[in-house]
Amino acid sequence: MHDLIYTASLAVVPRLYVALTRIWFATCPVHIRGQENVEKGLGQGAAVIPCWHYSVFYTLYHLRNYPGVAMVSASKDGEYIARVASLLGFETVRGSAHRFGVRALKGMVDHVKQGKSAGIVADGSQGPALKMQPGAIMLAAKSGSPIMPIVWATKRYKAFNSWDHSVIPLPFSPILLQYGDLIYVEPRLNAALLEEYRQQIEQAMNRMYQELWQEFDRNGHL
Repeated sequence: MHDLIYTASLAVVPRLYVALTRIWFATCPVHIRGQENVEKGLGQGAAVIPCWHYSVFYTLYHLRNYPGVAMVSASKDGEYIARVASLLGFETVRGSAHRFGVRALKGMVDHVKQGKSAGIVADGSQGPALKMQPGAIMLAAKSGSPIMPIVWATKRYKAFNSWDHSVIPLPFSPILLQYGDLIYVEPRLNAALLEEYRQQIEQAMNRMYQELWQEFDRNGHL
C-alpha cells in the first residue's frame, strides 16, 4: 500500500508543484547581481553552478531557462526533486557523496563536456548546512569548466523544519540573487589544493549569503 501511495504521489506532486510555483514565483520581483558572470561563464560553453541546499526550490525555477544538468540525491525523496527538475527542462544525474558518488560524478562530467551547465548542491544532500563539499570542485577540475556560485535571499519566506531549513519565498516577496565571480580550478588536484579551493568557495558563498540576507535585516535564513 505504501509503495502504491508513493508511486501515485510521484505522478501528481511534482506536476502540481511546478504548475503552482510557476505562478507563485512569477509574482516575486527579482534583482540580479553578477549577470556579467553568467554571460562570461556560459559564453565559454558551460559552468558548474553550486548552490546551498536551503535554496534549491527557487534556484531550480530561476535556472530553468538555461540548458543544463542537475545532480539529485539517489534517495526516494530525491525522486520528487528529480521529476521537478525534469519538468523544468533539466537533465538529471542521480547520486551523492553517500550513494553512487563516483558514477554520478562521471555522468556529470560527461554532460558538462557536452556544453551543459551543471547545478550541484554545494553542501550535499545531508549537510552540514552551508559547509562546502568537494563535489563541485572535482567536477570543475575534471570538466575544465569554471565554478559560478549562486546565492539568493528574500524578504518573506516559508522555512521548512528540515536539516537545512529549506526556504520558499512567499508570493510577491522581493528576491536578491547573486551570481558569484568565476573560479577556475586546476585540473590536477591533491588533498591540500582541494581543501584550499573548498575553503575559498565556501567563504565566497557564505560572504554573499550574509550580505544578501543582511539587506533584508537578517543574519541568514534560520
